[in-house]
Amino acid sequence: MKTRIHVNQHIIRSNKKTGNREPVLTVKTYKSNDYCHEALISGPSKVIYSPDKPLPCGAKVWIETESEIICITNKKEKI
Repeated sequence: MKTRIHVNQHIIRSNKKTGNREPVLTVKTYKSNDYCHEALISGPSKVIYSPDKPLPCGAKVWIETESEIICITNKKEKI
């Protein structure tokens, strides 16, 4: 199953402004969206830059893989 990982810039900006540490990585498959701080890819993958044809969410750079992904979420409180 194809999986895409991308970085949500809006959450990065929000975290900076509020001091929160919400997960900024989105791991997307055809059936789910998972949010994490780290994504471990256990096999081949590729990084894609497509400014003229972004993903529906607006991402222009993402990682694409068919390999298993382990999503790690470190829930940290506001600083």
